[in-house]
Amino acid sequence: MPEGHKTHFIAREHSEKFAGQKLKVTSPQGRFTTDARKVNGKVLERVEAVGKHLFYVFESGHMINVHLGRYGKYRELPSPPPAPVGQVRMRIRGDGQTVDLTGPTTCRVIDCDGRSQIESKLGPDPLASSGTNAAKKKQVWASFSKSNKPIGALLLDQSIVAGVGNIFRAEVLFETELNPEIAGNQLSKESFDALWSSLTKMMKVGLKYGKIVSVTAKEAGMPVAKIEGKDRFRVYGKQRCPRCNAKIETIEVAARKLYVCPSCQRLND
Repeated sequence: MPEGHKTHFIAREHSEKFAGQKLKVTSPQGRFTTDARKVNGKVLERVEAVGKHLFYVFESGHMINVHLGRYGKYRELPSPPPAPVGQVRMRIRGDGQTVDLTGPTTCRVIDCDGRSQIESKLGPDPLASSGTNAAKKKQVWASFSKSNKPIGALLLDQSIVAGVGNIFRAEVLFETELNPEIAGNQLSKESFDALWSSLTKMMKVGLKYGKIVSVTAKEAGMPVAKIEGKDRFRVYGKQRCPRCNAKIETIEVAARKLYVCPSCQRLND
């Protein structure tokens, strides 16, 4: 499932491709046809991301809300675009640029009230331009410090912090040497500060390169932009810990598989 860095990356790309243009919006699959008609032929102002949600904001006041979910993908097409392939929920066609969207969890047209309802259910987004980092950090700490849920679950709770998925969760907990089963209200402020700092840094790197990269260029022996596959990670999907060479274990936290080093991430704070 794409995490928050990817939605922000897509928002930036699609703003650059389509903002200021009168778009042709269709639904080859048919499931989005009625909503597509509401924005077809309208001028797009910008594309924004909040957590894992995308918002295509039109001058008319309408917005397309997309949540990619586990299977949603965009495909860039040459101009003129070929006939749709597969179950294309939405096709956006601008001045020489076309993208197809397949498999999203959500693709619908909403208004400002609809967006407000979505955002009211989300916690702070480390990558969003709204709000200062200090204010976001304070809000997330307040949620952590009063919860007896494990921090591995709190990180995936979009109402607490928006945009974090399973890979960021595993990598940031490993980097800060925190056990995912520590209760939020048992986490020290010092450890939380380290966690937040690592998370914001890692998500910004993800946004810059359009992919999650937790290792450094020095660790990988190559520029960050060239690191691919699981070489981008320290612990996610790995067999051995890069620090101590212990065998990586997988546990289930918040109904998702999580990779941990039992030696580096002991259950203490």
